[in-house]
Amino acid sequence: MTAKYEVHGSVAVITLQNPPVNGLGHATRVGITDGLQKAQADASVKSIVLTGAGKAFSGGADIKEFGSPKALAEPNLLSVILAVENSSKPVVAAIHSVCMGGGLELALGCHYRIAAPGTSVALPEVKLGLIPGAGGTQRLPRALGVEPALNMIVSGEPVKSELLAQIPGQKLFDKMASSAESLAEEALAYAQAVSDTRPLPLVRNLPCKHPNGDAYFQFARNMVKGMAKNFPAPGKCVDAVESATKKKFDEGMTFEREIFTALMFTPESRALRHIFMAERAASKIPDVPEDTVKREIKSIAVIGAGTMGGGIAMNFLNAGIPVKMLEMKQEALDKGLGIIRKNYESQVKRGKLKQDKYEQRMSLLSTTLSYDDLKDADMVIEAVFEEMGVKEKVFKELDRVMKPGAILASNTSTLDVNTIASFTKRPQDVVGMLFFSPANVMKLLEVIRGEKTAKDVLATVMAVSKKIKKTAVVSGVCDGFIGNRMIEQYGRQGGFLLDEGCTPAQVDKAMEKFGMAMGPFRMGDLAGNDIGWAIRKRRYTEKPDMKYSKTADLLCEKGRFGQKTGAGWYDYVPGKRDAVPNAEVVKMIEDHRAAQGITPRKISDEEIVQRLVYALVNEGAQILEEGIASKASDLDIVYLMGYGFPIHRGGPMLYADQVGLFNVVQSMQRFAQNPLDDAKFWQPAPLLAKLAAEGKTFN
Repeated sequence: MTAKYEVHGSVAVITLQNPPVNGLGHATRVGITDGLQKAQADASVKSIVLTGAGKAFSGGADIKEFGSPKALAEPNLLSVILAVENSSKPVVAAIHSVCMGGGLELALGCHYRIAAPGTSVALPEVKLGLIPGAGGTQRLPRALGVEPALNMIVSGEPVKSELLAQIPGQKLFDKMASSAESLAEEALAYAQAVSDTRPLPLVRNLPCKHPNGDAYFQFARNMVKGMAKNFPAPGKCVDAVESATKKKFDEGMTFEREIFTALMFTPESRALRHIFMAERAASKIPDVPEDTVKREIKSIAVIGAGTMGGGIAMNFLNAGIPVKMLEMKQEALDKGLGIIRKNYESQVKRGKLKQDKYEQRMSLLSTTLSYDDLKDADMVIEAVFEEMGVKEKVFKELDRVMKPGAILASNTSTLDVNTIASFTKRPQDVVGMLFFSPANVMKLLEVIRGEKTAKDVLATVMAVSKKIKKTAVVSGVCDGFIGNRMIEQYGRQGGFLLDEGCTPAQVDKAMEKFGMAMGPFRMGDLAGNDIGWAIRKRRYTEKPDMKYSKTADLLCEKGRFGQKTGAGWYDYVPGKRDAVPNAEVVKMIEDHRAAQGITPRKISDEEIVQRLVYALVNEGAQILEEGIASKASDLDIVYLMGYGFPIHRGGPMLYADQVGLFNVVQSMQRFAQNPLDDAKFWQPAPLLAKLAAEGKTFN
């Protein structure tokens, strides 16, 4: 059992003990009900305090039990709350640190609540595509008032206890403790003071009305619809809270449960729950134990003060880690410093950053023109030009100057990390850290594990990534790693679609309607079409049998590299990001089509989406087959965090699971019949074929 039972005088104290956040797993639920029974049976006990050990009252459901039979085993949370409400002796919830989800629902079932200041209080279920399922939508509006409760439930965001205590007429907290330290003592005193009060107060018996109910809930629905168009849960939160104002309590509870159960089976909730688990799983590396001793990272060096180097430096400055930035010329250093300043100043102007914080961050940044000045850094990240000869010079210098045990990282997006490591006498200390642009904004970090990268280096980099608020995914060494390797196939399919009859705008619109942040051609313009051109030129010599559409090459020959030149697949007006279709580009595609003797055909949005997304899926399956990534959910995280894949679809691999892998393979076999496509590519990867044949899924 993970709940401790103690008696202090006439007060029984039940303490949840399930670190890190006292999740309400099966053993904890049993511990609470057993403690309540002991207290009822002991004549010397007059009242009961329910609290949590360590750094939380309770964070809610135990994520370790998600989807397992234990999550539903009796006593479930509804039964526990009923047992608390039916206690013949008053139960006081002593709330501190974190009180969220099922933890808050449990507290609302207690007769009294005393809270420590600084407690984060939330019902975050909406972030998993659900509504609270143990009375949260029925009790919180009664305890807090309809409007503040609905705001909390729809947003899922935490609110500090002292702010909630100030809401006029609130009955959420009966008392605020003077401090977190004195909470235990004050809770005992409060439990003694209310031990003889009868009848015992219950939140379920409080009135729940809104003076302009119909108008308010209609307004709330309209607001929610505009903000969460791809997700059903926020709208259902409104329905459930409205039912608290119009139905009897037990009827409202039944209604809440029906909604909760129905949402559980929606693809959107499955996607959000998948992402929640996938983010946590990404940091776990199968052969690197969690207790691996990590290297100490107290200072960082960054090579290169360009857009990427500056963005990388900002991540560490934001986390309070000193950075020394190196460039070859003072002019380049000054320019890089200027961009960092400008980024921070715009945050100050927008009220996102306080002036003193900005000054504090800038004070952690120093610059140099000499490699020798980097000798004391614990870790160095190079962000120089993407060319092996340039990387070789940098890593030979780093090998010369860096202290033993320093981590040497490369921000390469396609080059072989093993080759880079071979330029040093310490390949075990070399790792790839691929930041995504803009590096100070994008959450994704691909960590490239070389053949000789030491386990403690990997463990350290994963810990550092958490410190700088990145979601890190480990990739093995291959051309393009995870994200760029998959996107190449997506881009190839985009080119074939142009050859067969689409315009760039039609393809982009279909993908954006599917939910992508931007379609493949707008994305190419943003990244720079010359980057893809350079990769294709390399492919033409390395893999001459790999088929590409020639339209992208023709575009680049015209110097239309995208937003940076004001012209790519689209035209761009200076200062604006709007993509304006260009008639000459459309004519160029049509002329190329005619020269190839291709008769254009009408292509549906459905075919566009399937070809582009299944191209990602098949390459992803190949990556898993080769062991470049350890789990399908890692590929989903890369695409959700780095490439604008729609959150409500949960990533390409989960999307394929939801469509059904058998159906994916059937579609691929159909595409393989198309003479203008690449039949060889549409051969299902062995892993995909195997899972489809066995009726299994990636995740």
